[in-house]
Amino acid sequence: MQIQYFPAGERGVKDTGWLKSHFFFSFSDYYHPMRSAFGTLTAFNDDYVTAGKGFGIHPHVNMEIISVLLEGKMNHKDTLGYSTKLEAGAVQIMSAGAGLRHEEYNIGDGDVNFLQIWIEPKLQNIMPRYQQRSFPKERRKNSLTTIVSHEEGQAHCWINQNTRLSLGYYEHPGSIPYVLNPVNKCLFIFLIAGTLQVQQQRLHPRDAAGLWDVSEISLRYGEQTEFLVIETPVNQK
Repeated sequence: MQIQYFPAGERGVKDTGWLKSHFFFSFSDYYHPMRSAFGTLTAFNDDYVTAGKGFGIHPHVNMEIISVLLEGKMNHKDTLGYSTKLEAGAVQIMSAGAGLRHEEYNIGDGDVNFLQIWIEPKLQNIMPRYQQRSFPKERRKNSLTTIVSHEEGQAHCWINQNTRLSLGYYEHPGSIPYVLNPVNKCLFIFLIAGTLQVQQQRLHPRDAAGLWDVSEISLRYGEQTEFLVIETPVNQK
């Protein structure tokens, strides 16, 4: 087993006034020569947007773009014709494929906090696609819930890659095993709140750990702990 620790304090920071972002990997004007990606995971941004502000319409091509809304309310509009609203617990995915344009704004009274995740697609230049699901915390207590999967289904969002994203939320201390799919996979685990130990590595809120060359791990959590697990290929295929 190989493991890499990603301390929250070592993330890149971008603060424009209305947007404060924390980057685990090189993104925008932040560059880290040793942290460009982790497997097919090319961006993991912890974003805060002030009320009334947001991202104006802009394009994407050939990228799987996932948003996990942790706090607040925001909208989504795109050139596919979607116009939706998201609240805490919402997950959206855009398969940018051959190309689309979109915008997101904070439409609530307080800050929006969401995770922006980019994953390289398995197939290039597919027809662009948008999907949205809701996973409120009260409906996923004391479980590890699949929110995005390469397997299509009504209970989660579908991704154009051999990838799975799961949200864990546990009220009381305990531990669970996590078994990886056997083919070409690595894990990226991000602690949202609480305490978490990944094998022998202890994480603090907003820390992350990356693991590879492993088939099963143990996740030990404390009270009121929430975390995100991304299982994704080492390579694009």
